[in-house]
Amino acid sequence: MPRVLSVVDRSVPDSIAGPADSEEPPGPTAGVTNAVISPPITPPAVNLSAVPTSKHTVPRLTVSARSDAFRRQFYPQAGLRDWNDWRWQNRHRVRSLPDLDRMFRLTDDERQAIEARHGALPLGITPYYASLIDAENPAQGLRRTVIPVSGEYLKSRGESDDPLGEDSSSPVPGLVHRYPDRVLLLVTNFCSVYCRYCTRARMVGSVGERSIRKHDLEKAIDYIAATPVVRDVLLSGGDPLSLDDERLEWILKRLRQIPHVEFIRIGSKQPIVQPQRITPALARILKRYHPLWMSLHFTHPDELTPEVAEACARLADAGIPLGSQTVLLKGINDNLATMRALVHGLLRIRVRPYYLYQCDPISGSSHFRTPVAKGLEIIRGLRGHTTGYAIPTYVIDAPEGGGKIPLAPDYVVGRDGDDLLLSNYANGSYRYPDPRPESPGCESA
Repeated sequence: MPRVLSVVDRSVPDSIAGPADSEEPPGPTAGVTNAVISPPITPPAVNLSAVPTSKHTVPRLTVSARSDAFRRQFYPQAGLRDWNDWRWQNRHRVRSLPDLDRMFRLTDDERQAIEARHGALPLGITPYYASLIDAENPAQGLRRTVIPVSGEYLKSRGESDDPLGEDSSSPVPGLVHRYPDRVLLLVTNFCSVYCRYCTRARMVGSVGERSIRKHDLEKAIDYIAATPVVRDVLLSGGDPLSLDDERLEWILKRLRQIPHVEFIRIGSKQPIVQPQRITPALARILKRYHPLWMSLHFTHPDELTPEVAEACARLADAGIPLGSQTVLLKGINDNLATMRALVHGLLRIRVRPYYLYQCDPISGSSHFRTPVAKGLEIIRGLRGHTTGYAIPTYVIDAPEGGGKIPLAPDYVVGRDGDDLLLSNYANGSYRYPDPRPESPGCESA
């Protein structure tokens, strides 16, 4: 029989308040949840009642055998209720060389990169995500995405601290307005785990790990309210789901009060690196602000754990469409077998592969970037060999604010008179009748 702890979560507030004017790391107080060691489970139906204002019993959360063994080895003082508390996960992140030394056999290159670390991008790994990292293998994909190496400090041709030109498209602090009908609203510079290829490495943690000041958020929301062409708002950062429930709901409520905002999206990696954050209370809050969609940052099939499956199920059961945004990374996910395993696994946990990004040319990213031909090769290897639902759109986010440009293998071979010459996924050749505009097209009977 699985072991279950039934506990009371005393972290639920007596009232719902807006974000404070002071800047601070999200989630300063501790809470506790139920926990269970078991195979993946189907979570109970989401309770759509209002957030309670008194004691609240939290449903059990899945704890995989791997993460529980890691907890027992490296955090023996922590019980399951601690491990399943997302605030505890934040407070006990791996942040320093001694932390890493305690858990992993570091290479000389990793050690030197950590000792020499400078710039805005901090080191931070949740205990949960650390449990997925191979302690002995420096070539493991997940390890390479979160532990620094010396390549971070080598700037190559074409690289930039702001390769997408976001700063030049920012009419007010914390807001990027590049496309006509949508804006990017940056609500925090905090992430519970920092990816070493982060496009916003110049920003996250640059002035300490903290949420954006309420004053700046209000200016950004006022801009949206005064710009009727904006119908779509994407919350990003940092990671919006690193905010506590009250701050996040304050932002969602303000946006929903703007009549011309039709559509809200949240970009997050929290369900992957800190699935404990996806609580029933959070799901109930998000449920109130539909239509609301979520783009999740998945990188590798090693992230598809029982904990992540449960977190995604909780979001999907709350009616939130889930898409995955994956960055193509050299030596990590740049082969067909790995990408196929990832996209198939995503569909099994109700996440639709959405975008496959060519890695942005941020400063110090050359060791992560693949040739564009590699991405096209992967898309060609997926198309026709699996369902279209599993095939993401491969894009380059063009430098200097050019926006997303889709790339696809060329299946149009040429033209022969009024026929279009095509090649299919199996390299078969086909003709399709496609009369030129000046041709009659077809004859009458």
